[in-house]
Amino acid sequence: MDASIVLIVLIALVIDLVLGELPPSVHPVVLMGKFIDFSKNFKDKHPSLDTRLYGTASAILIIAVFTTLFTLAIYLTNFNAPIFILVSSILLSTTFAVKVLLDSAEKMRKYLDEDLDLARRSVSYLVSRDTSELSVEEVVSATIETLTENIADSVVSPLFYAFIFGVPGAVAYRAVNTMDAMLGYKDPETLKIGWFPAKLDDFLNYIPARLTGILVTLAALLMGLNWRNAYSIMMRDARKTPSPNSGYPMAAAAGALEVKLKKIGCYELGDDLKPLDSGKINEALVLTKITLLLFVLLSVTVFGIFLAIF
Repeated sequence: MDASIVLIVLIALVIDLVLGELPPSVHPVVLMGKFIDFSKNFKDKHPSLDTRLYGTASAILIIAVFTTLFTLAIYLTNFNAPIFILVSSILLSTTFAVKVLLDSAEKMRKYLDEDLDLARRSVSYLVSRDTSELSVEEVVSATIETLTENIADSVVSPLFYAFIFGVPGAVAYRAVNTMDAMLGYKDPETLKIGWFPAKLDDFLNYIPARLTGILVTLAALLMGLNWRNAYSIMMRDARKTPSPNSGYPMAAAAGALEVKLKKIGCYELGDDLKPLDSGKINEALVLTKITLLLFVLLSVTVFGIFLAIF
């Protein structure tokens, strides 16, 4: 572990919050997506290849390629400490998305106040369900589900692995998570290709997702929300989602907000103690911001203690 990672993480967060995402033409995750598409298309042209074995081999290759490229880029800046910190911070900022996550939820709140059809169309880009006939409550639910699930997937997990393994750890996680996102919800053949990254993604998110659920509960306490209900609902409903991990932050948020989050025909999290309106998105946004702040404070503290001891 290198003490510089704390500074790198903090600068990366500032870069993301102020500047947002890099342009798609130079964004590493976009390039990852192109590699993943190429891998799938290659398999489509060679159907005789064992699907699961091919998917596993290609996933390992993609992880190795991008981790190596990032590590090399960082290594080449080692001659100068400020340049090393800056380059590392920029590269790390591409592995998570705080600004996009918060802005997406904020836009959904505004759309709901203006035009339900616009809100339905917009939320379709955030969730894997038919949104054409969703009610206001269902659009609010979908928005809060996406927001709170991605606290772990899009922010906590990559930074968790950055603190442990440095920037390459965050890159490796992002490669796995991107493959899972692109291959995990397609046809049966694609599911076989994505079997390995999906299982690896479940493994990598196991601790971050549960940690996020606990931090959501603590954030609810600091906000004066129903933190006891947050913990209770998390323990009761977290395992109801198809993913073994996504239910923890979502269920904790449902309990804290005292609402029911529901994907029709799939899961229901929480109890409908309070109405689901656009105001709940505002509460969820504040809950998310405090949760992320708590994660950074906790990580820096634990990292500092570890360095002091060892």
